[in-house]
Amino acid sequence: MPRQTTVGNPVESQTPKRSVWFNPGLICATAALIVIMLLPLPEGLPVAGQRMLAIFVFAVIIWISEALDYAISAVVIGALIAVTLGLSPDVANPDAILGTRKGLAATMAGFSSSGLALVAAALLLSAAMTITGLDRRIAMFVLSKVGTKTSHVVIGSIIVATLLAFLVPSATARAAAVIPIMVGIISTFGAGKQSRFSGLLILTTVQAVSIWNVGIKTAAAQNMVAVGFLQRAFGVDITWLDWFIAAAPFSVLMSIGLYFIMMYMMPPEHETIPGGKESVQKALKEIGPMTGREKRLLFLSLLLVFCWATEGVLHSFDSPTLTVIAVALLFLPGVGVMKWKEANAGYPWGTIVLFGIGISLGTALLSTGAAPWLAKFVVVQFGLDGLGPLVIFAILGLFLIIVHLGFASATALASAMIPIVIAVLGQVDTVGMNAFGMTILLQFVVSFGFILPVNSPQGMVAHGTGAFEVRDFIRTGIVLTVLAYLLTLLFAATYWRWLGMI
Repeated sequence: MPRQTTVGNPVESQTPKRSVWFNPGLICATAALIVIMLLPLPEGLPVAGQRMLAIFVFAVIIWISEALDYAISAVVIGALIAVTLGLSPDVANPDAILGTRKGLAATMAGFSSSGLALVAAALLLSAAMTITGLDRRIAMFVLSKVGTKTSHVVIGSIIVATLLAFLVPSATARAAAVIPIMVGIISTFGAGKQSRFSGLLILTTVQAVSIWNVGIKTAAAQNMVAVGFLQRAFGVDITWLDWFIAAAPFSVLMSIGLYFIMMYMMPPEHETIPGGKESVQKALKEIGPMTGREKRLLFLSLLLVFCWATEGVLHSFDSPTLTVIAVALLFLPGVGVMKWKEANAGYPWGTIVLFGIGISLGTALLSTGAAPWLAKFVVVQFGLDGLGPLVIFAILGLFLIIVHLGFASATALASAMIPIVIAVLGQVDTVGMNAFGMTILLQFVVSFGFILPVNSPQGMVAHGTGAFEVRDFIRTGIVLTVLAYLLTLLFAATYWRWLGMI
């Protein structure tokens, strides 16, 4: 019988229970919202822009403190946008009130994004992988081929995370699929739960999952957030293949670095695991032969990846449309692999709500003049004007790494920061800088949730196994972050100049 596990929600986290009447994060966010709205209107900032800045600060505090569930926070933020914009003077016609109808339209603007359609469809594809058990079969097949050396098992975990990044467009779903398998392998091999080998295997797996969020456009929701803002700001889309050509080398190099860093910092107790290969083969046999549903899903998934990769080369269909078509086929009688009740049981609707509202928040920040005003302030305060592109990238990249320490969702981080990044780059007076390419590079940095388990849902999935100490996650994560940061600087200085993207 196929597993009936849930997809996993990329934005919902296990927040501790709070008093109904005392919520420090919500109190601070509300106070900041009111104070900013009551401040004297700065020169050059419309009333609507000031109110959007207040909502922006409210959202950032809520997301950092996790004062509200992410889905609930999205609904609250959406209501605030609709009401405050609706009661604000129209930016284009300050003598007239915008009206709540237009305010609500601004709230819902993000739900018309093609990126939202891609994320929604991709999560259904992830559900199909989980329901049929194909993700687990792929993982066990790879591990059955790597041998009994502990170093080979670690390499196998990286290969599994890489392969599933092509087929499972959700980091949380990939972690939820692979990490239990790794726990089973640890148990099968007879390694203690607190052994260095168990910590090494689990940490390597989860960090590999995060690394490939960068390499593949469809691997993470935060990429779709950035693409949505880029489309609106520049009127330019980036195809799946273009993203892959630009970003996959980064993830390949980071995967190699991950192996050597983890093997050096957490060396396993033994070089080989007696009977390890036989144990994995036995587990693979217990899964049984491939079912018809798995075969159909594998064929459809490989076909979808091929179509993604040939967008604009062999056909003119964009990635969101292709993914929606593929998901439609997954539900059709005869050729489909699941029913709606199966998919809906664990579908992360909160992710979709957060995604749509996040796009709406960023769009409203741009359209009301709030983002450009804030960007100009940042440019002046950081002294960015006149600096070279590489220096600007270094400063903004470091800023995003630090800010990410307070976020438990890269999707929320991208929703809050990418519109500001686009506006900042638009304000900087630097000759020859490509703001489009720079934004994509900085989107790489948004996915650097390597330092704390709470910086990503997949990190929390790994932490829940109890296979490692938080200090091990932190010390290896800091080294990975430094490597990733230096690598993006290298890309900005050389590789991306060659591509003409920066």
